[in-house]
Amino acid sequence: MTQSFTISPKAPYSFDLTVARFLRFETELIDLVDGNRYQRLLAVGRQLALATVTNTGTVAKPQLHVVLTGPPKTDLKRPEFAVQLRHILCTDFDLKPFYRLARKDDLLAQGATRFRGLRITSSPTLFEALVVAVLAQQVNLTFAYSIKKELVETFGRKWSSQGQAFYAFPEPQRFAQETQDGLRRFRLSGAKAGTLVRLGVAFASGALKQKEIAQLPDEAAIEQLTQIKGIGRWSAETALLRGLARNDAFPGGDLSVVKYLAQGMLGKKGKATESEMRTFAKRWHPYRGLALVYCYAELIRRQTE
Repeated sequence: MTQSFTISPKAPYSFDLTVARFLRFETELIDLVDGNRYQRLLAVGRQLALATVTNTGTVAKPQLHVVLTGPPKTDLKRPEFAVQLRHILCTDFDLKPFYRLARKDDLLAQGATRFRGLRITSSPTLFEALVVAVLAQQVNLTFAYSIKKELVETFGRKWSSQGQAFYAFPEPQRFAQETQDGLRRFRLSGAKAGTLVRLGVAFASGALKQKEIAQLPDEAAIEQLTQIKGIGRWSAETALLRGLARNDAFPGGDLSVVKYLAQGMLGKKGKATESEMRTFAKRWHPYRGLALVYCYAELIRRQTE
């Protein structure tokens, strides 16, 4: 069974630049990109639907064609599937105010032109973004994403289509049912394993609710998330950026910020302090997170020249 529809993102919108983030790691198992096609197995309650998104427009006149396929009895007309896709691919955000700010900024001006239409990609749930942030704490991202792959294969729901297996990100209940020692088998430290269990319990029990956190301003949301042992400010800010698509969320303590951004774009010889980078980034408010995404794109471009 299939269901198809179109999404018309707010222009300008670059599908290629936006989904390029999903190509960074060979172990990526959930957000799949092949040419001008993006695929992800979406979950709405107990129902699963494979979304296949094809870019059929241009940056100036963007259009995405979506085909949903799923197991028998799946209600593919549920609007939540389209809502998730629009959130993941950030189709509804208006870039124009950001570009007005960027044109006046020496660091962003060229990038705003070079990467026109680039958006923040997001996980469909805050829980997923928090788990990935925990995995990335104090390790390189290649290692973190290899662990993510193992967790998804072990705990995520799976559905096969045309001989290919697709996975949904594990639900909070799956982590809530585990023990800290049990999760250590995934090459996790005891601290990280414990944090994943606590996150699972918090979201599964309703102690943390995405809808409620999404209604809070950034600082209040950070304060609530950091009540969970193992979730510091960096993890909370990263999750707001990559889970709720908060355009002003700025993980100022990230190594990419204090080292690679400071050295590669600000010309510093050594690492900057978190305080220095937060002070510097005030010029980008209320788009500090989005500005960071454009800076990362520029740094990657320079590395591949």
